[in-house]
Amino acid sequence: MFGLGPTELIIIAVIILLLFGAKRIPEIGKGIGGAIREFKKVKKEISKEPDDNNRGSNNASAKDASSSDLEAKVVEKVLEQVPEVKKAVEITKKAEKVKEFIK
Repeated sequence: MFGLGPTELIIIAVIILLLFGAKRIPEIGKGIGGAIREFKKVKKEISKEPDDNNRGSNNASAKDASSSDLEAKVVEKVLEQVPEVKKAVEITKKAEKVKEFIK
C-alpha cells in the first residue's frame, strides 16, 4: 500500500486520532465515504451524457459544460457530506468579506 509498512500506518493512525479525537473519526469517515460514493455516481452519470452530447455540433463546449456540471455536483455533495469542509468554506467566505471591507 504505497510502500507504507505497518509501523508507518500505526503512526499515521495515532496522529489522526490525536488531531481529530475518537468521536469525530467515524463522522469524518462516513462523510468521506459518502462523498466518494457520490463522486462515483456523478462520474457514471457524466460518462453516460457525452454519448448524448456527441450528437450535437459543439463537442468542445459540451465537454466544458459537463466538466463544470461535474465539478459543481461534486462540490455540492462534498459540502453536504463533510461538515468540516462546509465550515472551512464559510470561514473562507467570511475572510474574503473582511478583506474587501478593509480595502
